[in-house]
Amino acid sequence: MKNKADKIIEEVNNLENIDNAKKEAMIEKINEWKSDSKAESNTLAMTFEKFWIELEPIFAELGLV
Repeated sequence: MKNKADKIIEEVNNLENIDNAKKEAMIEKINEWKSDSKAESNTLAMTFEKFWIELEPIFAELGLV
């Protein structure tokens, strides 16, 4: 995840159509997220939650919920 964050920061720095103040704010948020030890587990939890929201009606129809 940290490598992806570094790559995103590099891409943000290369953007030409965004002013520097907005770039700095974006990079600051990315660095906060990168240093958050729970960020990776939160991403995984959100993925599973989305998966369940999409499939729950199907399981309900089959009587498995």
